[in-house]
Amino acid sequence: MARLNMTLAIEEELLQAARAVAAARQTSVNEMVRQYLQQVVGEGRRRQAAWERIRSLVEAPSVVLDDPRPSRDELHAR
Repeated sequence: MARLNMTLAIEEELLQAARAVAAARQTSVNEMVRQYLQQVVGEGRRRQAAWERIRSLVEAPSVVLDDPRPSRDELHAR
């Protein structure tokens, strides 16, 4: 997949701190941003997939709960 350039405007102190973290991790700020964005996108996709599974259960439940509950006497009949 082709990579595109983008411009990011952040505070100087934040950039300096990010560079220090990147150096400690033996990576680049660019790579850290790329990994963060992949994590955010992946999380969004996982949430969407989970919602689709939940929605299908809500729209077409496999259990019907409209039968009347048994009375106390029926539950304890011997």
